[in-house]
This record gives sequence, C-alpha cells and structure tokens, in this order.
Amino acid sequence: MREIEKTFHDLRERGDGALIGYVTFGDPRPEDTPKIVEALTDGGVDIVELGIPFSDPIADGPTIQAATQRALKAGVTPKAALEAIQIIRERCSAPIVILTYYNPVFRMGLENFFISARNCKVDGLIVPDLPVEEALEYKRVAEDHSIDTIFLAAPSTSPERLKKIISYTSGFLYVVSVFGVTGARESVQALTIQTIRRFLPYTRERIPLAVGFGISKPEHVKTIIENGADGAIVGSAFVKIIEKNQGNLDRMLRKIGEEARELKRATVELREGL
Repeated sequence: MREIEKTFHDLRERGDGALIGYVTFGDPRPEDTPKIVEALTDGGVDIVELGIPFSDPIADGPTIQAATQRALKAGVTPKAALEAIQIIRERCSAPIVILTYYNPVFRMGLENFFISARNCKVDGLIVPDLPVEEALEYKRVAEDHSIDTIFLAAPSTSPERLKKIISYTSGFLYVVSVFGVTGARESVQALTIQTIRRFLPYTRERIPLAVGFGISKPEHVKTIIENGADGAIVGSAFVKIIEKNQGNLDRMLRKIGEEARELKRATVELREGL
C-alpha cells in the first residue's frame, strides 16, 4: 500500500476526512518552504501539495499566480524544487504531492523527472494540463517509479470520460469543485455537491475523492465531507497568509498553523458527531 492510499485508509478507519494543504514551493523564499510545510503538518494537514512554479499556470487564479511569480523571482527552478524536497522530508512524514504543468516535466524528460521525484520521496504528481488521452507513457513511467498519478475531473466531465480518468488515476481523484480557476469562494456551490454525488458511484471503494478549487473555510470542508468526499484541498487560504506576512516569518508560520488547525477541526468534529 502506497503512502497516499495508506493515509486515506487510516483516516477512514478513524472516521476522518483528509485535509490536503497546498503551497507554492519557494514562496516567498525557497528556504522558507520547509518551515511552512512543517507548520502545515503540525497544524493537522494530512497530505502536502507543493506547487512547482511555472510561468503560465493556466489553472490557477490570481492568488496562486502571484505566489508563482514570487517563487520564480526568488530563482526557483523545477530541479531546485525537487532537490529541496529532500530537506522537507526531514521535517515532514506526511505524503507529498507535487503539482506542476507538463512543460517542466517534458523539458526534464519523463524518466529523469520521475527518477528525481522518487529519489526525494515524492508520493504523487498532479499535472493539470495533461489530458488522459496523452498520458499513456507518463502513467507507465510513474508506475515504474511507484509514484501516484492524480488526475482532475470537473463538473462537466461525462460518465464515459470519468471512467477513463479514474483508470489512469491513483492516490486520489482531484475533483474540481467549480468552473474556472483556483481561488477562495464564499460558499460551497450546489454544483459542487451535485458533482460529488454524481462521481461517488464511480469512485466508492475504488479510489478516494478529494475536492479542491474554492475550498477555504472550515464550513466548506465540513460540507463537502458530509456529502461524501474523502478529502478537501485548500490552497489559496494558505497562500494568502504567506502573501500577507512575507516580512514576518514567525507570524506567518503561526497563522498557517492556526488556519490548518481550524480547517482540520472540521473533519475531527464530523467524527465526534457520529
């Protein structure tokens, strides 16, 4: 059993949902990221999602785009990010998932990229701009190196295409909760709940389902897990804390930990209410 699968299994045994926390590697400085990851996991984040900066992050909204620009300005490269994950591993026992775009993977070469990812103990990879129709070789190489391939499904995904996406997916299925790009929203839309319920017959007892895009508050986390999701993915809420506290690392880390605890409490409260 791989680490992501084991995490979801253990959480399910306890009656918990998974809290997956996203930050951009190198934002605001590469040397800050290991401490940020430690604050996330100390606060209760179960799986860490690290964005490797790319100059054209088409799936990301303004908050994460700005984080990407800060990281690129700080000199972050995909190779440097992968190498630094080895340092992060000294502070983090939680599964680590990389989110990047296909261009950096292609430029490094599939084999070289996955060898580097395996060597620094990356558990999974998300590539939002890689469709399953073009992912056969990518999936093969990832499997050779025991790294999970996490694909995205959206409210517009048809049942036929969903089945194909699931067949290429391991670790968890990333459900895009809304149309559009990443970014905090005020409430969970009815469309999100409808999408979870529509996907569950295809994912139940096959692969965990985690929901992202617009999930930023404890009540969001509670709502999507109450409606059947196995996990919630929170990114912009953490990235905003980093943006607002760039000049005070101690305060940044404290607020990240506090935010993670509040979000994680929403999954623990569900268990306690059973």
